[in-house]
Amino acid sequence: MTKSRMFRLSLLLGSIFMIIFIIVFWDNGGTANSYFHTPLSRPVSPYKPVEQHTEPPDEETAYLSDVDEFLDMFLNASTPHNSNLNQKTEQPPPVGSSRVVVASYEENVRGYDWTSHDTKVSLDQEILQEARKQTLRQFCANSSFTFPTKQRSFDDIPNKELDHLIVDDRHGIIYCYVPKVACTNWKRVMIVLSESLSERKHGTPYRDPLQIPREDVHNSSTHLTFNKFWRRYGKFSRHLMKIKLKKYTKFLFVRDPFVRLISAFRSKFLLENDEFYRSFSVPILRRYSNRTNLPTSVSEAFSAGMIPSFPQFIQYLLDSQTESEKPFNEHWRQVYRLCHPCQIEYDFVGKLETLNEDAAQLLQLLHVDTLLQFPPSYRNKTASSWEEDWFAKIPLAWRQQLYKLYEADFVLFGYPKPEHLLQD
Repeated sequence: MTKSRMFRLSLLLGSIFMIIFIIVFWDNGGTANSYFHTPLSRPVSPYKPVEQHTEPPDEETAYLSDVDEFLDMFLNASTPHNSNLNQKTEQPPPVGSSRVVVASYEENVRGYDWTSHDTKVSLDQEILQEARKQTLRQFCANSSFTFPTKQRSFDDIPNKELDHLIVDDRHGIIYCYVPKVACTNWKRVMIVLSESLSERKHGTPYRDPLQIPREDVHNSSTHLTFNKFWRRYGKFSRHLMKIKLKKYTKFLFVRDPFVRLISAFRSKFLLENDEFYRSFSVPILRRYSNRTNLPTSVSEAFSAGMIPSFPQFIQYLLDSQTESEKPFNEHWRQVYRLCHPCQIEYDFVGKLETLNEDAAQLLQLLHVDTLLQFPPSYRNKTASSWEEDWFAKIPLAWRQQLYKLYEADFVLFGYPKPEHLLQD
């Protein structure tokens, strides 16, 4: 081989390597994507022995493993620089928040309770957490328990359905947010940790979650989600997702499915919201109230008392026409459709019913409890005891159909079947 051909070959290989390097490692959002963390060490389950696998990997698995090892080796080589960056920026904020939340009609309807609670992680909490994950694994592996999309693989999940997975590359965390389950404040926590948003006044990253305006929290451009990987990394996206799912710590928070529906109805239909009025209230009123001349604005509708009832909302959910037109809105879409718990093995499953205890436990496990505190208890007052009042006017047949619609969320996350609502 001549020297000129050797030179051209070397130049070609070098160019290919640089292209791959730029695609994989360059973060055009300003946050270094070279923070590939190892997930939290998991305690051995007291319910199920650890299985030992001795079968040799197939060729594809071996290849992907080699790629992972290369990435780890390359990333570890840059650790000193990244460590210095972390030491400089990760300083604990002042303990407590000076923010005062003023009571209002909106706060009352949403059901916020901004009281603070001192919590400590106990052995019982660790056992409870392991039991939640075991329940999830058990029913995901149970072939006799089926629900839509259960059998598909992670690669089969459409890109858009991965938009609820928020990534913090700085600390190696992935959060799947579920609307009406304290997601506003967990999104605030993710913003502080990832430093993805700066204060308008000072131009420095937020350090107090409660200082972040609500409209910024729910702005989709604020967060790095799995769905955005496609625009950033192209064909490497899915493989990078798998690496991060393997190495990062993944968590989600859930709540009783029926109570979540009540909370969604109160928040989106009993408060003046132009977007939800046009997109949902108008179709519901037209379809189930036989109304044609509806007000053009939500304020006019509220003044005229034209607000969908809770039974009409339930009827809308059960109507086959609803899903045929477009998927459920995220505020009442099932958790298994938002977070894919049988395709993604979550390291922590929190519940709104035990939010304060779970939040304290999670922040400690993530080793970020010295950087911030979870905002004073977002404890929605839509309690389980309200179910009988809210469902009193819902026909029994509708309640039974509604349970089947949300049964997977009840079972996967260990919520008891509401027998008192499903029987005469």
